[in-house]
Amino acid sequence: MKRRSLLIAAFAVGAVRARAQTGPQPELPKEQLTILTRDGVHHDFMVEMALTADQQTVGLMFRPTVPPDGGMLFDWGAPRQSEMWMKNTIAPLDMVFINADGTIRAIAENTVPQSLAVIDSHGPVRATLELAAGTTARLGIRVGDRVLQRIFANAS
Repeated sequence: MKRRSLLIAAFAVGAVRARAQTGPQPELPKEQLTILTRDGVHHDFMVEMALTADQQTVGLMFRPTVPPDGGMLFDWGAPRQSEMWMKNTIAPLDMVFINADGTIRAIAENTVPQSLAVIDSHGPVRATLELAAGTTARLGIRVGDRVLQRIFANAS
């Protein structure tokens, strides 16, 4: 019960910050990220790195589009439950939930803009990757595929 209370409190703090936000945050520093499918295909992206709580709270809010080879990686620092929402997010997204070893745990495709519904990782993850809606289906990215990036200590 204590864990649930902490999650509700964190969600409430995020909701207050999100309400105060009136426009997109400046573009964040970008890093290379590669998704290696089980078919052996590499898909390269340049993603913005959301590392701080404030950057993560705002995320891609108010951005009208996400580049086909771009996105945003939310690095939680250590495995934890990831609960996202689409408040003030006007571009539909695919959300990719990534385990500490870089394997994809879950994917939420074509999330609904402006929705307050919680999009859950279904277990602890090290990071959440937001991509333009339809990207995972178009590229054949599935649960179990590998994400190569420095935070997972598996990128060269």
